Amino acid sequence: MLHRRTVYVTVVLTLLAAGLVACAAALVVVQGGLYNVAATTQHWKPVYRILERAMEKSVALHARDIEPPPLGSEHQVLQGAACYQEKCLQCHGAPGVAQGQIGQSMQPLPGPLMDAARRWQARELYWLTRNGIRMSGMPAWEMQLDDQELWAVVAFLEHLPQLNASAYADTIWRASQAQATGALPRCGSAMASRAAVAAGDIERGRRALYQKACNTCHVIPGITGPDTHVGPPLHAYGQRAMVAGVLPYSSVNLERWLLAPHQLKPGTAMPAMGLSPADARDIAAYLGDLR
Repeated sequence: MLHRRTVYVTVVLTLLAAGLVACAAALVVVQGGLYNVAATTQHWKPVYRILERAMEKSVALHARDIEPPPLGSEHQVLQGAACYQEKCLQCHGAPGVAQGQIGQSMQPLPGPLMDAARRWQARELYWLTRNGIRMSGMPAWEMQLDDQELWAVVAFLEHLPQLNASAYADTIWRASQAQATGALPRCGSAMASRAAVAAGDIERGRRALYQKACNTCHVIPGITGPDTHVGPPLHAYGQRAMVAGVLPYSSVNLERWLLAPHQLKPGTAMPAMGLSPADARDIAAYLGDLR
């Protein structure tokens, strides 16, 4: 019994020592700036493999309960093609079309999606498109595309392996013609005009703040971001007396400011972020809840 206990203690202490050594090594790498984060170099192969494996397993886990709707109608594929052309082409390219300079210069490289439907299930493609991939440059389209458009992109990705360069060009031409005649809505138009509900959604407002890049200029409680000094910090925003120094504070005035800052304060550095009325209502609800 004593021998077994000694072995157990030895194993535990060895694991703890190994963990401490690993943490110390990681601290040296981080604090010493030893890992080159420049996009002019690639990730080390083991790092790339670990990140890719973690991403694959994470997507499979989080998408496991999603039930895809019927996919593959011509209208749906054309709608997905239009969104792909506008939102995805610059990073991923297409049959006969190279990635744009942004996509070519990113690390890790956002590879072509011609074979995506062979590597991912439909529910996983939906999850990836909706939620994006953190620390990869792949954006979340949750706030830009509604569910119908997201599934249309998935339908197009499932159709994409069948297309050569000329077939892809023809599909995009037909999608553009359908948009020109009004038979197909502009990609993102549904979300851009999404009406606000009576009471803002605080949690959606929190997500909108970082998906609309508000935290690139503002330090916002509850939102991870850089220690920036471009715009004023937004701590305890719900207790403020004024909105941007030009309007008495109220949720309605804050929504007005978020939607059209230059109309209320000409020359302000605050840009119009292209928010929908629903985005503005939800963001105002979150900021108003900060006390």
